[in-house]
Amino acid sequence: MNTETRSDAVPTAGQDALNARTPTVTDPRDASRWTAVTRRLPEEMAKELDLLAFAGDDGMLFMRDGVGLAARGTAFRIPVPGGTAAVDHVRDILGAIVADDLMHRAASGPVAIGALEFLPHEPGYLTVPELLVAKSSDGTAWVTRVRDNEIDSSLPAVERSTLLDLSDMVGPTSTAWSPHGFDLHSTVTHQQWCERIATAVAAINDGPLEKVVLARAVDVEATEPLIIGEILGRLRALFPSCMVFHVEGFLGASPELLVSRKGSAVRAHPLAGTIARSGDPETDARLAASLLASSKDRWEHSLVIDAMAALLRPLCDELDVPRTPTVLSLRNVSHLATLITGSLRADQVHDRTSPTALELAGLLHPTPAVGGVPVDLALATISELEPVPRGRYAGPVGWVDAAGNGEWAVGLRSAQVSGNRARMHAGGGIVADSDPLAELTETQLKLQALLAAVVRP
Repeated sequence: MNTETRSDAVPTAGQDALNARTPTVTDPRDASRWTAVTRRLPEEMAKELDLLAFAGDDGMLFMRDGVGLAARGTAFRIPVPGGTAAVDHVRDILGAIVADDLMHRAASGPVAIGALEFLPHEPGYLTVPELLVAKSSDGTAWVTRVRDNEIDSSLPAVERSTLLDLSDMVGPTSTAWSPHGFDLHSTVTHQQWCERIATAVAAINDGPLEKVVLARAVDVEATEPLIIGEILGRLRALFPSCMVFHVEGFLGASPELLVSRKGSAVRAHPLAGTIARSGDPETDARLAASLLASSKDRWEHSLVIDAMAALLRPLCDELDVPRTPTVLSLRNVSHLATLITGSLRADQVHDRTSPTALELAGLLHPTPAVGGVPVDLALATISELEPVPRGRYAGPVGWVDAAGNGEWAVGLRSAQVSGNRARMHAGGGIVADSDPLAELTETQLKLQALLAAVVRP
């Protein structure tokens, strides 16, 4: 295994520009030519439905504990030229699609899926898939097929609804094997990274920067093509409580819920503050207790919670923000976590002016957990000290439906995969008393956990 330094980028499929052969919709009037037909899957099929198998190597996936959605094909794309800072047009476009929906649940009818860039104003796009299957925690499952009415105009509406052919519910299965051999190429040396951390600490001590989250990139180059489906399967096995996702080569298992909305209910589960796990229950209990007792980590965590609560509170009739965080334990690290729950303002829910899940994600991103405080100064510091652009790393990844429901995770524990190469990022929050070597160790722990899924041992 080689660990030489290099900085050439991993190719990103479909990220640089919209494919000219894929329809794009920027005006709700153009969206009205499309129909979304949603039907419930039979109970036996719902029991057997494996979202990961349906998505295969090329589909889109967003799931946790077997629940979520998977999609294949592209009906059309919705450009987001202003990034997460300008996403209000997505609601109108999804709402203009003719919906033949017998489920009327979150993630039924027209749905847009995407992984947006970390930088808030960086352009991106969402995908309205041709075929989407969803499975809820109660075992109910359904399928939505989106069709272009102009192309299918010869089919009567009733006949179009029968196009939900259940024979294609099985996704393509790869027969290739994941490679054993690989090299690692760091974009900066360990010494260079520690120097950057020290520079950030000095800037914080000089003020007015309070916190900045810095991430470093590592490239994996395997001896053979990396197999998306196998990586996702290992992520599901290694991180069962995380949100396993895949959008056009960008994949991961995120432990952090940026925001979700179902009806009027809003949830967020931010993380900040990290400590290693040993694998020994007694030792890990002591480590978790030390994390809860750490004034540095508690203060860093409070920056995140206070900022998110301040943004959500004016939108809600009720907002519950626990005063004491909990400890979320993952495979090799534990985090301080706080579950924020609330109810959107009843008057806005009633007249449908409440922000959608995507708009809430745009409001909250980037949180101090992935950017810093104050936000603009932290982003400028990130651009100065990180030698490689983050791309979609730490950006919002998830889905939104026409009713405004949706779920958006933070794109952490992630990699951008193309062919036999993958680029991974890992970072940590830097505050006034951060230790460069400790911060380096934290990124190594996070990268090791992801590497175990990207390359077969």
